[in-house]
Amino acid sequence: MDIQVLGAHNCESQNSRLISLLIDDTLAIDAGCLTSSLSFSAQRKLKAILLTHQHYDHIRDVPTLALNLALWNATINIYSIQPVYDALSTHLLDGKLYPKFLEQPPQNPTIKFTIIEAYKIKQIEGYDVLAVPVNHTVPTVGYQITASDGKAVFYTGDTGRGLANCWRHVSPRLLVIEVTAPDSYEKFAKESGHLTPSLLKRELISFQEVKGYLPQVVIVHMNPNLEEEIAAEIAVVARDLNNPITLAYEGMQLHL
Repeated sequence: MDIQVLGAHNCESQNSRLISLLIDDTLAIDAGCLTSSLSFSAQRKLKAILLTHQHYDHIRDVPTLALNLALWNATINIYSIQPVYDALSTHLLDGKLYPKFLEQPPQNPTIKFTIIEAYKIKQIEGYDVLAVPVNHTVPTVGYQITASDGKAVFYTGDTGRGLANCWRHVSPRLLVIEVTAPDSYEKFAKESGHLTPSLLKRELISFQEVKGYLPQVVIVHMNPNLEEEIAAEIAVVARDLNNPITLAYEGMQLHL
């Protein structure tokens, strides 16, 4: 399984992109920067997109991707929970901001949306996909993606504290998890359903207590303006837990 980090951040600039992961060139997770990161030919290779939740930085490029695909008479399968469908259909793809690609063209809509059930493995493009609820300000699921060789990655999406129940349902070799801000923003993180390095440390200790091991950890969704401080604090967490923890970056390549 080859995983490319298309976007690693929660704010966009010339040097930072909104969150998107790409697995084996065909399966995307979140859509913060799909069209801004992928060539037209790479976009046409996409078979499916998993969306974690409805916040704009995770769904932004769905309309622009749909427009490109519609011009090629192509389609895309999108999987997520009901609130994400509701947000797309009533806001972004409502026929006012963008065409209703969930319904158009009538004979073969550009976006084929499937509501995914939590805790139930679904076969998607040759992978076992398991959606697991996490703790955020809106309904959110993380995804464990398991390849045919049994190797698995779990991406939390945006999440806050209290993941012990989540850990009971996943067994990844690689954990891609958010840390949005440094410890000086802990109050903000707790209120907005995000993690800081110290909060992450507690969740990783919880993971080890539940699962008996720690996976390789990659951090995403950092605020780029605070990344230097986040990196310094994450280095301390990695040392304390004696486990590799790496901050992701745009274009990062991971292999399982």
